[in-house]
Amino acid sequence: MRRARGEQGRAAVARRHRPWRGCALGLVVVGLVLAVLAWAAWRWSLRSSEVAAVSPAAADTAGTGFRAARIWFVARSGDALVSEPREVIEQTGLHERVATLLDELTRGPERGITLLPAGTTLRHAYLDDRGLLTLDLSAVFRTGFRGGAGAEELAIASLVRTLGDNLAEVKQVRIVCEGAPLASLGGHLPLDRPLDVADWP
Repeated sequence: MRRARGEQGRAAVARRHRPWRGCALGLVVVGLVLAVLAWAAWRWSLRSSEVAAVSPAAADTAGTGFRAARIWFVARSGDALVSEPREVIEQTGLHERVATLLDELTRGPERGITLLPAGTTLRHAYLDDRGLLTLDLSAVFRTGFRGGAGAEELAIASLVRTLGDNLAEVKQVRIVCEGAPLASLGGHLPLDRPLDVADWP
């Protein structure tokens, strides 16, 4: 009888301790969850600080790489040149710098007229140690031109002045087309010899 009562007492004590075991297990689980959340929050804050540290540099990079250029077009009156300021991408290579200026010319002005035929592109550009820039332009430059003597002179003037104003090292310009000498653009202005930039103020 006493043995039975002893067993009943131990069972009762065990039942009283089981809730504490469950609570302890729950606390361990909660602790693990909190630890995981704390680790994730730490990683997120670390990543945010890295992004914040990189962002100013990225903004600085995005804000650089451009320069001011002066592009010459024909005035609406058709008897003179006018210039427009442009922001162009800074280029290091001669070909890229000349091609950028040529693209701006063919793109046309906000006011005024462009006489360079649409689709004119730069094939090659070569600058010697005397400052002579040789331009090899696409066939469209020759075949696409429409105009008389005045328009021809203004078209060449806009090209030479644009190159001279934006490329300080250029003193003369020679124009060829598809690798071959070009006698003239429209039959009036000789292009078989270099053009002095100083002659086109």
